[in-house]
Amino acid sequence: MGFSLAGLAVSLAVLAPNAILIFFRPVDALPPTRTPRPLTWLERAGQALCLVTPALTGQEPGDPWWFAALAACIAVYLGLWVRYLATGRHVASLYAPLGLVPVPMALFPIAAFLLSAGWLGSWWIALAATILAAGHIPLAVATQRAIHAPSSTLEG
Repeated sequence: MGFSLAGLAVSLAVLAPNAILIFFRPVDALPPTRTPRPLTWLERAGQALCLVTPALTGQEPGDPWWFAALAACIAVYLGLWVRYLATGRHVASLYAPLGLVPVPMALFPIAAFLLSAGWLGSWWIALAATILAAGHIPLAVATQRAIHAPSSTLEG
């Protein structure tokens, strides 16, 4: 174990854009969803692990093809944040599909961490990304379904 500047850069590049939500909150509220606590715990643990694991376990950067794919994932992810801002900061923009990718704001960061595991030669990063995926993807899908669920109305 040692410090990896490249690993820290990956963590910051993937997780820092979430700070946009501090200054540019959605104009509407998240719909209520019932989420199992174990999934929330997995997601939080995965987020923490993906923040620190690349910086602590990453080795010398390897094959530039890993990096090219990683950079592409990060670029798409940043583009999705631009889409969120450009479409009026609606919650639905955070969970909107991108072509055939159902929840890209959940999938692209995970893909980036998995690719960084290959680029930095650390199976620990892959494990952290897998833990994040186990919680983040199902929660994102549940939220997306709640956003698109028809509103129920009571007729009396």
